[in-house]
Amino acid sequence: MKHFIVEIIYTEPWEKIEPVVPEHRLFLQGYYDKGMLLMSGPQNPKVGGILVAKAESLQQIEAMIAEDPYNKHTIATYRIVEFNPVKYQDWMKSWVE
Repeated sequence: MKHFIVEIIYTEPWEKIEPVVPEHRLFLQGYYDKGMLLMSGPQNPKVGGILVAKAESLQQIEAMIAEDPYNKHTIATYRIVEFNPVKYQDWMKSWVE
């Protein structure tokens, strides 16, 4: 399993982002239900968001992003960073391994 940090970068003002937030969060819930997301949330200040994810491949993360309402409404771009979690809290072991 590969691990990723996905930075969501808003390309429109918050006033255009805010109405899409409920749809975006509903979309994310599907990936929580699949076990692909560990956590997510907005940056402070609200210039974008962060996802901590795992997947079989980068292509699987890219496919997830393609379905994101922020992407479909063309109000955000994405930066994907793959990383190898070599240290983590014991309670995360089952998610990481």
